[in-house]
Amino acid sequence: MAYRNKVYVAFDGDNDMRYYDLMRAWRVKDEFDFNDAHDLHSARDSSTEESIKKSLMDRFNNSKLFILLVGEHTKYLTKFVKWEIEVAIRLKLPIVAVNLNKSRQEDDLLPAVLRSELHMVVAYDEDIMKYAMENWPIEDSNHRKRNESGGYYYPDSVYSKL
Repeated sequence: MAYRNKVYVAFDGDNDMRYYDLMRAWRVKDEFDFNDAHDLHSARDSSTEESIKKSLMDRFNNSKLFILLVGEHTKYLTKFVKWEIEVAIRLKLPIVAVNLNKSRQEDDLLPAVLRSELHMVVAYDEDIMKYAMENWPIEDSNHRKRNESGGYYYPDSVYSKL
């Protein structure tokens, strides 16, 4: 069993790469410290689906948290993003769904596969994302102990405090 200290980030690589790149830039600029699972190794574009998924599983096996960047097209991505969500669910990773449209609650863009599963929804913003990364894993554990599921979100007071 690998030591789980990474954060796995899933997103629409064709449309939302700039949001992921900005997250990575926050690591350098600010104290937005996340140990990115994608730093382990990368699969080549020419790889087969099977080899890409194997590489992604290596990343999952080192991850303690799953972040899904939710953009306009995310819910329609069934080849890899849906598979990544299903793996995160199966591994019982704490899941943070980040709305790129800055909505603070679940909306129609969230992939259906995630709706009934335990997850936290936050707006795409450095401060609330950092807060969720630090706090949701503990909250997730508490919800799981009570066999709770579904989506959660932080009240406006948390955003104001940040």
